[in-house]
Amino acid sequence: MDLATLWYLTTGTAVLAAIMTFWERKGHGQRSRELGLWASAYGVFTLGCILAIHRWELPGISGLAISNVVMMLGYLLVLQGALALDRRRLHPALICGLLAAIGSIWFAAGPGAAGLLWNHVSAFPIAVVSGLTALVLLRSRTARPLRSRPVAVAVFACHALFYAARSFLVPVVASIHGEEVLALVAEITMYEAVLFTVAMPMSLLALVREEDRASLLASARTDFLTGLYNRQGFFELVPRRLGDAGADAPHALLAFDLDHFKAINDRHGHDAGDRILRLFADIAREAAGPGSMSARLGGEEFAILLSDVTGADAHAIGQDIARRFTEAAVRHDGPGIPATVSIGLAEANGREADLTTLLAAADRALYRAKMLGRNRIEIAPPEPIAKAA
Repeated sequence: MDLATLWYLTTGTAVLAAIMTFWERKGHGQRSRELGLWASAYGVFTLGCILAIHRWELPGISGLAISNVVMMLGYLLVLQGALALDRRRLHPALICGLLAAIGSIWFAAGPGAAGLLWNHVSAFPIAVVSGLTALVLLRSRTARPLRSRPVAVAVFACHALFYAARSFLVPVVASIHGEEVLALVAEITMYEAVLFTVAMPMSLLALVREEDRASLLASARTDFLTGLYNRQGFFELVPRRLGDAGADAPHALLAFDLDHFKAINDRHGHDAGDRILRLFADIAREAAGPGSMSARLGGEEFAILLSDVTGADAHAIGQDIARRFTEAAVRHDGPGIPATVSIGLAEANGREADLTTLLAAADRALYRAKMLGRNRIEIAPPEPIAKAA
């Protein structure tokens, strides 16, 4: 393809990227700002391409200067969208200052420096902003757990390296082999531009879509009332935790049942019952610590998996939860309803631990705690819990 065709092809892909991203914005309300910034950036790239195609029709150096400034605005909007993933941003005054500085350099240099600026110098800010975008995505808390993040980082990092080469390597090559090299570099640049305007929106949309899928999956695994895992999430994630543990790692499982919960609902109403459930969930999550996995298995039944925790420590955690829950339930700043909990504790060691067997043992201990008068903790027999066949 000739250079003009490549310019038109780049313009067309930028238009499609803007339309696709703007349309996607409607389906991802939580990321509408980021998608809006990126869609705007692609629209700006489109305008920059059109200006670049007709740059020689404008007087003096203005066509080159204006098209370069517009392109830089597009790159800065892409960076702004990447920063917005973590609720950060570039101050608009900084963006305006950078663009004004670039424009001033063009007009101060004049037509005599047009070739140097267009072929080499103007590539440097693009390399810097693209490199910053790659760095922002690499360090983003939001993007860190997403599998598509390395692809997005690679897209911008490769683009930054290409434009850095245009700034520093191409002048050396041109000085050795002559100015004819610049025509080839121009064609390579436009081939790369076509690839970039395809890969950039695809990689950024992949981030947003993957995050949305992860959010939906997390919602499906979470109990709406308490914020703990629900039964589905617990049974999906705990086996992975057990399987990833060391061969000799201790595990403990606490099974909880709020005592006489139906009577609380009947006497005080379901709203009071919900407050009791949320109170217990908050206390259990805090007392068990960040390394635990807590779940509401259904109704007033809860469970906590404690990895790398001995039975004695798990017993102390269970007692602490029971004590704090009973005290908080009757406080004036709490529900003001007497409430207690019965607890069953089961232990296992190593990767042979199985959730179903472990939970069954804890449930038997819990049943014994209820039969012995409730408001107590009982421990399952110490015999090893073998993995279910």
